[in-house]
Amino acid sequence: MKVGIVGLPNVGKSTLFNALTRTQKAEARNYPFCTIEPNVGIVEVPDERLQFLQKMVHTSVVIPATIEFVDIAGLVAGASQGEGLGNKFLAHIREMDVIVHLVRCFEASDIIHSSGSVDALRDMEIIQTELILADSESTQIQLDRNQRKAKGHDKEAMHLCVICERLLEHFNGGHPARTLPIAPEEESLLHRLFLLSAKPVIYACNVAEDELADASNNPHVKKVYDYARGHPPAVTCVVSAAVEEELSRLPIGEAKQYLSELGVRDSGIPDLIRKSYELLNLASFFTAGEKEVRAWTFRRGMKAPQCAGVIHSDFEKGFIKAEVVAFEDFKKFGNPHEARAAGRYRLEGKDYTFQDGDVVVFRFN
Repeated sequence: MKVGIVGLPNVGKSTLFNALTRTQKAEARNYPFCTIEPNVGIVEVPDERLQFLQKMVHTSVVIPATIEFVDIAGLVAGASQGEGLGNKFLAHIREMDVIVHLVRCFEASDIIHSSGSVDALRDMEIIQTELILADSESTQIQLDRNQRKAKGHDKEAMHLCVICERLLEHFNGGHPARTLPIAPEEESLLHRLFLLSAKPVIYACNVAEDELADASNNPHVKKVYDYARGHPPAVTCVVSAAVEEELSRLPIGEAKQYLSELGVRDSGIPDLIRKSYELLNLASFFTAGEKEVRAWTFRRGMKAPQCAGVIHSDFEKGFIKAEVVAFEDFKKFGNPHEARAAGRYRLEGKDYTFQDGDVVVFRFN
């Protein structure tokens, strides 16, 4: 699963990427388009349950779930028409599953703004407009192509034509594809159009260090939150990219002290990663033994055999049963033996729908 960090030039995307990945992989400079090719990094999903399981089964090996983050070069007005190498950057966004739209919400005269001033609402609308314009063009091409097929009574093409016509009208009103009301049976057809504005969005407000503790009073942050409420499915979070990059260089103890001095309990990155995970409709189940404790990623709604296949395809093919205990039950009784003695372990078959936090042992042929 890929999460793309997008935004206007010079809003802090590369700085945030470096903090997320704990590297200096992305070049961060005070001028537009210092990033051309995307930077890619694997980021661990924070999960306190792993540490508890580690203590319970007495292992030294803990393997968390991960997400791939991609630092994409800045978009500018006119990107859909090729401005600022826009077509190339839009193609990079098309490959993402979720978009983190980083919005500059701080004033700083020494940091260049591509539009000359800080205006969160204007900046957000620039990006959204470019995504909609690119989608409108590609949807028209799809409509023309499927109209020819529909003349031969191709039922799928006929359905696609209807969706494309609705989308074009929706785009003309300035609305992203993700806000188009569609029936469940139409979702797979919409997905096949690979629309940029159909992707779920996290609006990340990049604030100054001294505003992190009281970000809700920042007028730019307020605009972002109001905007997100009107453009679902979208969620918001607050980060300070500069603070996050500094934290990534410090030992854990010093990082906690630094946050305390700033008046905040935790950095914004764990919240950003978790929300990315949730927007992808992902959850974790666990395997726990003396060899290792590990979080495995699955899509909500998956059945037991499919989750077994996440570990290995042979597990899915030869699936017999899943021995499952909910994490909360595991935690309540303190160890596997007590949980088992209390009857909290269950044997589940092929129709069982996995839940976030399930601790499991698979039985397979």
